[in-house]
Amino acid sequence: MAPSIPSWQCSRNAGTGCFRGFRPGGYWGTLGFNGFRLPETGCRQSKRQQEYHVTSDLLEVDTLVIGAGVVGLAVARTLARSGREVIVLEAGSRFGEGISSRNSEVIHAGIYYPQNSLKARLCVEGRRQLYDFCESHRVGYRKCGKWVIATNDAQNRLLEGIQLHAAANDVPLSLVGGKDVARQLPGVRVTAGLWSPETGILDTHGLMLALLGELEDAGGSLALHSPVERIESAGDYHLLQVAGASPCTLKVRSLVNAAGLGAVPLTRSWLGFPDEQRPSQWLARGVYFSYSGRHPFRNLIYPVPEPGGLGVHLTLDLAGQARFGPDVEWIEREDYSVDPERVGGFAAGIKQWWPGLEVGRLQPAYAGIRPKLKDAKGGFFDFRVDGPDEHGVPGLVNLFGIESPGLTSCLAIAGLVKNKLA
Repeated sequence: MAPSIPSWQCSRNAGTGCFRGFRPGGYWGTLGFNGFRLPETGCRQSKRQQEYHVTSDLLEVDTLVIGAGVVGLAVARTLARSGREVIVLEAGSRFGEGISSRNSEVIHAGIYYPQNSLKARLCVEGRRQLYDFCESHRVGYRKCGKWVIATNDAQNRLLEGIQLHAAANDVPLSLVGGKDVARQLPGVRVTAGLWSPETGILDTHGLMLALLGELEDAGGSLALHSPVERIESAGDYHLLQVAGASPCTLKVRSLVNAAGLGAVPLTRSWLGFPDEQRPSQWLARGVYFSYSGRHPFRNLIYPVPEPGGLGVHLTLDLAGQARFGPDVEWIEREDYSVDPERVGGFAAGIKQWWPGLEVGRLQPAYAGIRPKLKDAKGGFFDFRVDGPDEHGVPGLVNLFGIESPGLTSCLAIAGLVKNKLA
């Protein structure tokens, strides 16, 4: 068998398309004009599985990650630093163009998730790792803290439940009376609040640059404009048909599906992947409005949670600009448009706790989309980090439903993926 690729042979290990640094794979089956025939041993044969179309050369990869968002880059970095030869395939023209660049850029404490869930465990573990990483790698961040506020007695009782829930997740919160909160948040109408000292904000793009840099330092590579169109798993290998400017077929020993919104759709035509392990996915769009000019806030402000999200909250960027969002809107297809008319709903929600809001200063900013594994009526769902123990396919980890707190959890998710591929 031919050796797998040690690293890319191009500038800073990165490039576009399959032929930027891959070496041809060794013999595995029979190549012909019409396609690539899978070996008889270790694979169930069917009419669909007998041929795999080859558009160019068959190329060999040791470890491949699909998706160059913050989670995909964190996973690839961790695997490369463990001694693996790693390639990241990204369908877009840049890394981090999807979920990773369309969120609140908040480092979450881990308040809301059910005890012992993956979201709870990975958020708390990941938050600690992320602060250390930002500090050691000079990634911009600020541990600014967050207020979760109530505006009536019924919501006060909800705060007490949230505090107990957070304590079970080893997340410290302080319950503060309305008058004391009002002194910290001038102009805010509040009956009580929870103070979260561990919540912060960060420069997500700077984080992804740092992750990519360490991936490349460890010999890993990023391929842009490289959408994966089809996957087939058989025996100890996976075959990927990659489109783009230089289409090719890849033979992969270890595969991580970190494609974000595209992770679930990839499974629909995945040959050799168990039908019962293919999840359903729903899309929840959240719109953000920025607030122009000065404001009185130094901390993040969240109302009590609403179904599907954490309510229309106030976040800050590292320059201090305020933005509000996201709201929650269930959609049928990927669509990042922002309807300026939604400002009315934003203003009504914000004025419940900040009567001094000047509506004319709210400007449409951007939208993000969360991959949900349950619909609006389905309630909580956990991250799915499915390895061979879950689906029975060797050398494969699928990441499904990686929404918030995926950014906070990215380094912890990477460690879990590494263990599942061990």
